[in-house]
Amino acid sequence: MFSLILHGRSSIELQKWRHLRFAANLLQKASSFSTASTVSSHKGQIFTVSYLVDSLGLTTKLAESISKKITSFDGKRNPDSVLNLLRNHSFTDSQISTIITTYPGLLLLDAEKSLGPKLQFLQSRGGGDSTSSSDEFTEIVSKVPRILEKKGNKTISLYYDFVKCIIEEKVWPEEVNKRSNKLRNVLVLRGLGMPQKLLFTLLISNYQPIYGKEKFEASLKKVIDNGFDPRTSKFVQALHVVYQMSEKTIEEKIDVYKRLGFEVDDVWEIFKKWPFSLKFSEKKINQTFETLEKKCGLLKNEVLTVVKKHPQLIRISEKNVVNSVEKFVGLGFSRDEVKRMIKRFPQCLHLSVETVKKKTEFLVKKMDTPLKAVVSSPQLLGYNLEKRTVPRCNVIKALMAKGLVGSELSLSTSSVMAVTDEAFLNKYVRKQEDKKLVAELMTIFTTVYKADLDE
Repeated sequence: MFSLILHGRSSIELQKWRHLRFAANLLQKASSFSTASTVSSHKGQIFTVSYLVDSLGLTTKLAESISKKITSFDGKRNPDSVLNLLRNHSFTDSQISTIITTYPGLLLLDAEKSLGPKLQFLQSRGGGDSTSSSDEFTEIVSKVPRILEKKGNKTISLYYDFVKCIIEEKVWPEEVNKRSNKLRNVLVLRGLGMPQKLLFTLLISNYQPIYGKEKFEASLKKVIDNGFDPRTSKFVQALHVVYQMSEKTIEEKIDVYKRLGFEVDDVWEIFKKWPFSLKFSEKKINQTFETLEKKCGLLKNEVLTVVKKHPQLIRISEKNVVNSVEKFVGLGFSRDEVKRMIKRFPQCLHLSVETVKKKTEFLVKKMDTPLKAVVSSPQLLGYNLEKRTVPRCNVIKALMAKGLVGSELSLSTSSVMAVTDEAFLNKYVRKQEDKKLVAELMTIFTTVYKADLDE
């Protein structure tokens, strides 16, 4: 089995948000903190964004994300004592920010009775007086702060040494592997080329697929045989799905899709695009297909096509489908146009009302883009308004005003919206002979004015 193991990467986005959600659950009893380090005793309050920004150096956006998931706190914990403890153990502000972002629940630990002894133990193991050992200690804890969740010095020490081994790309003692399938399996994934960040996330989690031996090997082989790249998040998702399902269950799910009109190869193609497609019940899958037919006006073969194109539609609820269709109709699209948009860009059903409204109004009102152009290229609604649509549109408008591009240039042209920033700049900005104009266009490209984002 292990002879075929050589290559890989994985689900940082997925795992990152999984950790934030988990941390938010741990912090459901947290109240707002004053920026002066005082904990409020009033229940029902939430972490203030200002505290998270001022004390931890987090961005406002990330602070808001964490703050929304935190409710009341009983006042028995002092998060500032945790931050001070980390600073006293030579962690930099940047490292502390990373630690709390990865593991917000750390703020709820008892600094004196729980966190302090663990940090002192780990630091003392390497002769914490030397700069090199201190740097090693802070680096390892910063990369995998959740090892501080582990109980008992022996367990914490084992995980610490294992993380160090992976960071330094050393060989892990075989005798230890024999005592821990989890560590052995993580090393197998490292052999596939899986990046450190994901390996560490798997290491400290209770993620089922990395337990056991025979089941892990069989699941891993199936995922590899299906062509998943070990360096992608989908590899971990697929491993998770396959590990949890028996061969019989997998065959039953394939049969569900076959009865709807898919070929077996279609099912595996869908699985490769979105591994979780096999986790839904027959009732849910059938319900989604019925909803797409009745509420969106799609024919059976059209439903098959859009699901193959965007399998994530399987999880969408009937209520959300209806709301999505109505939001487009409310913006002036006919139901037939909505149907055409869904066929071309199924992801549009996932967009919020506010997002669709904002993007449509910008394209129509500020770029004079006719609605029929949006219908023909609904993927325009999928691009980030602030980071892609507005900067590029403003550059194109400036070029049109100077007569350097024709007014007939469509935003749906692949060279305008679909390409990378580098390719766009090379084609429309850097190739200009007037260096002063190049500088002007770069300023336009890098500056997003609030007026462009308002209605």
